Amino acid sequence: MKQKTVYSCTECGGQSPKWQGQCPHCGAWNTLVETVTAPAPTRFQSVAGKASAVRPLASIEPKTSPRFPTGVEEFDRVLGGGLVPGGVILLGGDPGIGKSTLLLQAMAAIGAAKAALYVTGEESAEQIALRAQRLGLVNAPVSLLAEVQLEAIIATIGATSPEIVVIDSIQTAYTEALTSAPGSVAQVRECAAQLTRLAKQRGIVVIFVGHVTKEGAIAGPRVLEHIVDTVLYFEGDPHSSFRLVRAIKNRYGAANELGVFAMTERGLKGVANPSAMFLSQHAEAVPGTAIVATLEGTRPLLVEIQALVDPIQGGNPRRLSVGLDPQRLALLLAVLHRHGGVETAGYDVFVNAVGGVRINEPAADLAILLAIHSSLTGRPLPAKTLVFGEVGLAGEIRPVQRGQDRIREAAKLGFRQFLIPSLNKPKQSIENTKIISAERVDQALQMLRP
Repeated sequence: MKQKTVYSCTECGGQSPKWQGQCPHCGAWNTLVETVTAPAPTRFQSVAGKASAVRPLASIEPKTSPRFPTGVEEFDRVLGGGLVPGGVILLGGDPGIGKSTLLLQAMAAIGAAKAALYVTGEESAEQIALRAQRLGLVNAPVSLLAEVQLEAIIATIGATSPEIVVIDSIQTAYTEALTSAPGSVAQVRECAAQLTRLAKQRGIVVIFVGHVTKEGAIAGPRVLEHIVDTVLYFEGDPHSSFRLVRAIKNRYGAANELGVFAMTERGLKGVANPSAMFLSQHAEAVPGTAIVATLEGTRPLLVEIQALVDPIQGGNPRRLSVGLDPQRLALLLAVLHRHGGVETAGYDVFVNAVGGVRINEPAADLAILLAIHSSLTGRPLPAKTLVFGEVGLAGEIRPVQRGQDRIREAAKLGFRQFLIPSLNKPKQSIENTKIISAERVDQALQMLRP
């Protein structure tokens, strides 16, 4: 018997028996999506629920979720140590960035110990076999299924009993219970919900591959990110060989963890020392550069900040940032003028984070200011100098978390001088290092002047 459908508003939750351009309950436009309704009970059917057992929190013994590695070290780092039985993972990214390649490599490594099923809806089994041949994984113990109907996928999972299932991609799957086209909001939400319930009931690891919109967000409703346990984003410039996998949400590990890969002819290879990738190799110190230690999850990364300050050629001055928040750049320029005495109104200011990495934390504020000041004055910062610190609107330099971990990571790569907030100054001296602490922006500018 075919299930009935109604149209629910994504804003207020109101329901309508047919689609309308405007929600009749809240007045929002284009918010009605098709959903499956639960069968209504008959008048002879009891609707009273059975009370569930309640347990005191103190009586519940916490359990550590068992993990098993994927065989790809950087992928395990992002996941928090490996896959958890019953976990549901959503991997999103631009087309052609390497999502299917990474998952095929991981499934080939896992297949020797766990039963793995790769469900492809965008490619045929022969196309997957060609990719496996190119990656040297022809004999990988992975089962392939070219199917897009949800009911057939669930039946195959029940018949083969895999321990890991990859759905590539969730936007191609559809259920017969809905009349909307595959990839619609209703289809994506319903298919993901049913596969998530199956994963929790049977303890299967399910990995969804998700498409992204023009804005870079995963296509479909936000509820798709809410129902899964882990959300990963594949980032990187398609013209560069480096790829970044970032954890946006992780119920089993640290969020904002970062994995770094290099795309080669044999697939994706983990980068053991990613800090070296984000540092340019200059023969000597050059103006307009500063090295910052940023924190990505549990990993300190050294990134070079480059700034170019150039007199305007007419019109309004431009402020352009790549890999950094443009609103933050405007704020820092105002602080530099007010509390550092450095005027940039007559200049174009361009700031770039080397290597295609995105820096979201405010620990890079001080490095951005010093790189801009260095470019403006034409005086480079001393060689092998690391800078980090958050800058406030009052011109103060605030401490950042895990300052000593950042210093140790830089010391491993040969950095010997550190300009840091006063409250991040280590209580014990670190061998072969010079620590310069500052409380205000004007102090930091004076300390690095020759």
